[in-house]
Amino acid sequence: MDSHPSFAVLSPFVSKYPRAAGSIFQAYNDLLLAQQWKDLEVIDLPKCSRCGFRGRKPETDAVLAVIPCSLSESISLSWLQSAFDELERPPEVYVAITVEDSSIVYYKVSPGIVKPPL
Repeated sequence: MDSHPSFAVLSPFVSKYPRAAGSIFQAYNDLLLAQQWKDLEVIDLPKCSRCGFRGRKPETDAVLAVIPCSLSESISLSWLQSAFDELERPPEVYVAITVEDSSIVYYKVSPGIVKPPL
């Protein structure tokens, strides 16, 4: 991991949050390299014991937030509330759920009860 080009950006967070290091590394590289997000920045989320990401999908102006976690982790409503608070209350947050085989799934989470689009 430490020889990868993106490690320089992630190293402070990988060393600070070793339990989330794999998810942080996998989600960041997926957003940056595979999905080619623009203006991708790393945001420290100490209450969630990890960092998150903020950036834009290609050809969009909306800034989106992503929080990485592993499939083996248990997350709670208070953990999600902390994430929304630390990210300054965005309308939605994407939780990037990672697995050891490099699979990644993004779930969109909104605060409160939100009617799904038709």
